[in-house]
Amino acid sequence: MARIVFDLDGTLIDSAPDIQFSANFALEVTDAAPLSLSETRSFVGSGVPIFVDRMMRARGLTEGREELIARFLEAYQSAVHQTIVFEGVRDTLADLAAAGHVLGICTNKPIAATRAVLAHLDLAAPFATVFGGDSLPQRKPDPAPLRAVFAQLGAGPCLYVGDSEIDVKTAERAGVPFALYTEGYRSTPLDQLTHVIRFDDWARLPGLIAEDPALLSV
Repeated sequence: MARIVFDLDGTLIDSAPDIQFSANFALEVTDAAPLSLSETRSFVGSGVPIFVDRMMRARGLTEGREELIARFLEAYQSAVHQTIVFEGVRDTLADLAAAGHVLGICTNKPIAATRAVLAHLDLAAPFATVFGGDSLPQRKPDPAPLRAVFAQLGAGPCLYVGDSEIDVKTAERAGVPFALYTEGYRSTPLDQLTHVIRFDDWARLPGLIAEDPALLSV
C-alpha cells in the first residue's frame, strides 16, 4: 500500500476565515485597512513570515515586520473556531486508511497551530506523521519537509495531495507524484499545474488511486 501525504490549509480544511482573523489582529497595531477574505486566500501557502510579507506589501507597510509576525502567531495558536473540514474529507481519509494506506501531513502552517486545529476538528487520528512549517528549518516548496514525512511513513509508493502552486513545486522538487484538489486556494490555471490526479470531490480520490496505482512512485 501507499504512503499518502496531504497539505492542510485549502486541501483538507478551509481555514481562511481564521487566518484572516489572525492577520487582522496583527494589523490592529497599524493604520492599515483589514485584509479581505479573498486577499487572505491569495496570501496562504508559504508560511507565516511570507504571508506577513505579502500582507505588508499589500498595505504599503515598511516597518514592524517582527511585531506583526508575533501578533499573527499570538492569535493563530487558538484561531480554530471558523475553520471547517471540506466535505468528504473524513470519509475519504477513513477509506484510504481502511485500504491499508499510511497517511501524513506536510503543511507550512506552524506545528502548534496545526495540532490545535486538528485537535479542535477531531481530525488528527488518521495521520501517522504531521510536519508543520517550523518542524524543520526549511519550508515548502523546499522538498525537505515532504521528504521527511515520507521517510517517517516507511517504505512503499507515495503520493502528495495539495491544492496550490506551492504544493506543486514541492512535489516536483521532491520527485513525487502530485494529486491536485481543485477547490482550494490556488490562483494558477489548472493546465499550468503538473499533476497525475485532479479532483474536485473528495469522495473520488480513493477510486482514482485504486484505478491506476501505477501513478504512484516508489
